[in-house]
Amino acid sequence: MDPVIIVGAGPVGLTLALALARQEVPSVVLDEGPGKEEARPARTAVLFEDTAALLARLTGADLAAHGVRWTGWRSLRRKQVVSEIAFAEDEPAPLHIAQHVITGLLRAAAAGEPLVEIATDSRLDSIEQEPSGVTAHTRGPKGTWWRGSYLVGCDGTRSTVRKLQDIRFPGRTAVERHAVAALRTELPWEGEALLHRSPPWRSSGPFAGEVTARPLPDGVWRLDWLLPPGKDLVTPELLVTRVRETLAGWTDGSTPPYDLLDTGVHTVHHRLARRWRDGRVFLAGDAAHLLGALGTQGLDEGLRDADNLSWKLAPAWHHGPHERLLDSYQAERRAAVAARLRAADQALPALRGGGGLRHLVPVKARNQDALLADGHLGRGTLGAPGAYTGSPLTPRHLEGEISVDTPRGAPVADVRVTAEDGSLVRLRDRLGHGALLVVLVAPGTGVWDRKHWVSAGVMPRLAAAVTALPHPAELLVAENYPGAPAHSVLLVRPDGHLVTALSGVRPADLYTAAEATVGGPVEEGAEGAEGAEGAQAQAGVR
Repeated sequence: MDPVIIVGAGPVGLTLALALARQEVPSVVLDEGPGKEEARPARTAVLFEDTAALLARLTGADLAAHGVRWTGWRSLRRKQVVSEIAFAEDEPAPLHIAQHVITGLLRAAAAGEPLVEIATDSRLDSIEQEPSGVTAHTRGPKGTWWRGSYLVGCDGTRSTVRKLQDIRFPGRTAVERHAVAALRTELPWEGEALLHRSPPWRSSGPFAGEVTARPLPDGVWRLDWLLPPGKDLVTPELLVTRVRETLAGWTDGSTPPYDLLDTGVHTVHHRLARRWRDGRVFLAGDAAHLLGALGTQGLDEGLRDADNLSWKLAPAWHHGPHERLLDSYQAERRAAVAARLRAADQALPALRGGGGLRHLVPVKARNQDALLADGHLGRGTLGAPGAYTGSPLTPRHLEGEISVDTPRGAPVADVRVTAEDGSLVRLRDRLGHGALLVVLVAPGTGVWDRKHWVSAGVMPRLAAAVTALPHPAELLVAENYPGAPAHSVLLVRPDGHLVTALSGVRPADLYTAAEATVGGPVEEGAEGAEGAEGAQAQAGVR
């Protein structure tokens, strides 16, 4: 079987390659550059709990050692503190990290992975599809033909893959613009991120009344000033003046010493590709969507694209195409990103002025700050990870289904679980291998050695039901799970989204849910009924 061709060696493309390798799928990554990343301190990303955990699994690195986990979040308006949020040591907090550092960690991991080949100086210029695979041609010093089973365009905003497939990319241009500076200095909020709206000091030049400050390692901060609509030129002199004014305003009138490391202007566009799949060709990351207004993070969503697509390509690569499973990538991810874009577009008039929604839905200043905090902190409609509630993989008619604190289709809570080898691990540590996870909630098991309860109670029946599932699955046991009663059973997808929660061991329901999750019949038919009966028989249920 030919490898998966991945076009683009940025964070999304490399993440996809490593995620496929963990599921024994080879890939070749076409990198149009020389294979080295330019260090740009002002080009950073904020990663949330699920995406930071994904990168940690794939790279084996302690990401917190390469970035800064915020200790808190502070919102100010003029001279007044509007809100403060403190993150406890064991509480998930956003991780701020330079993008070239992320890429470097991924490249190092890929270099040690025999199933990943990176072809540098390879610029794509043509794609040909056939029923059995994809052929791609690259030009440059190493120009050649590449044969693959599938091809994924992770090649950014100006995606060649998207253009070659004639996929439209409609949306809005220059939704927001920000002047950006990375500098080393001391600020009063060590480890905290800050959003300051309508600061009291005088604005110089083409700057609007909003600035954010986000910490990086080694005393470095990234500062972003919102620019008003238009194309006013931000000169180096104006930016340096604004840096000095801002630092002086935050430190009681005197500008502290600082070392300016990097500057730039970041323009935010909102665009969404019409199609994310064209036969054996897929789009992911900035090739498929652009977002970033109101603090939302485009890279964060691109990493979720890679996580979602990898576990669906793997069974298709190993066992042959499964159209329903592959189609679900576009259905789930495009809907999730579209919902975030829609939320941002609806909030923009109220938060940035310009009439429209502002006159229809009055928004108080405090509510505005809460909305902006949601985008920066990965919460609410602007920032929370998407839930695949309308997924074509959603199971139907489960008699034993119950509600827990995690909605169906949302990312699961990262509770501690006991694995089959008896080790205590985090639930997210078991993700990414392509297997479904079946979690039994059994209070009290944590105080006993696994050998004492693995053959007791409902465990034998559940173990037999898991063995009979139509897709590889791992059985885990948790002391508790938010909102789940004792002896409930959770089915979790390979990318960490909840399929269903069941009241007790129900082999037929578990089989039906697992079958739907991997693209089988959603409505139970002859095949599903036969499989469910087999699961019941193996579990000793009649």
